[in-house]
Amino acid sequence: MDAIVFAYIGIGLMLALTGIGSAYGVSIGGNASIGALKKNSDAFGNYLVLSALPGTQGLYGFGGFFVFSTLFPVLTAEITWLQAGAVFGASIGLGLVGLFSAIRQGQVCANGIAAIGSGHDVFGNTLILAVFPELYAILGFAAAFLIALSVA
Repeated sequence: MDAIVFAYIGIGLMLALTGIGSAYGVSIGGNASIGALKKNSDAFGNYLVLSALPGTQGLYGFGGFFVFSTLFPVLTAEITWLQAGAVFGASIGLGLVGLFSAIRQGQVCANGIAAIGSGHDVFGNTLILAVFPELYAILGFAAAFLIALSVA
């Protein structure tokens, strides 16, 4: 196996894992929204924002690919095994963090959606609490950025 193939396997897993996490996270919020709409259909805008929030982790995966392919272009035929290992490791790290943070963020948002549907004014509080899982996806992206910088 060539080093570039190893690096691209990591990139593919990063994109897949962050995308899967976002798909799960937004569907968790979407499911809660359907139930909450039965109780309070006037708050659909709040449900929509909270349901969409876990979708950002997929964007971090795309951002990681952008970092390795454009900002610090190491994805070339001349890539070394050290660089490929760094790309693979950073990609797996960001992918797993994005996967789990999106799912957990979707669960936080779903609880907020259910509470709003029950008549409680917790939209702002839910947004604040939903930022905490997001922080770890941001840290995963920052780590991938720093790793790309170190091997470029």
